[in-house]
Amino acid sequence: MKKIVFVLTLFATAMAMGQKNIYESIRFDEYTEDHEILAIVPFIANLELKKAVDQDELDVLAQKEGYAVQNALETYFSRRKKRKKFNVDFQNIANTNAILAQNNITYDNIDTYTTKELCKILEVDGIISGNLNLNILLSEGVPTDFSILDYFSGNANYGRIGVKISDGETGKLLWKYENEISKKTGKNTNELIDKMMKTASRKFPYDKEKRRNRN
Repeated sequence: MKKIVFVLTLFATAMAMGQKNIYESIRFDEYTEDHEILAIVPFIANLELKKAVDQDELDVLAQKEGYAVQNALETYFSRRKKRKKFNVDFQNIANTNAILAQNNITYDNIDTYTTKELCKILEVDGIISGNLNLNILLSEGVPTDFSILDYFSGNANYGRIGVKISDGETGKLLWKYENEISKKTGKNTNELIDKMMKTASRKFPYDKEKRRNRN
């Protein structure tokens, strides 16, 4: 019995360590009063794969993961926008990426531009961006079999994701959501984003219902 209690305690501790972490600026309403449209840019991915991969291939794979998250977020926001859940619109990512390319902004150099610069170029009010740290290729799917022992061996932890929203006029960080990526958070990029954002939906600052409750 004591062994069972001990294992459950360790399991609860491991789960608690993986819980979400959400930040929202206390001046969010002030900064976003006139926000109408946001752009989702490719995420910056850092891969530490267990298999041997040369640097050129690693760079290509990292870019693939970064664009996969951009696409998954657009899919999530589009579905909820159809149900009129948000008080802002989201720029089509095909347009976003085309405008970036026209201005010689690539996946390799986008992180050298400020939020204010990107918003001016894209003609949007804010930017949704973020980082990925992965030891697997999430876009290709992950193993779905589950064992409680995986949490203690490290086999259940695939990395971490951070999503942030920044204001175009001031460049200020408005909102940030961080979460660990594991076997429980989804079997691929789309499922991860869907589950993650649903968990954060009550805290998503542009949610119409949340805005009404604040007023």
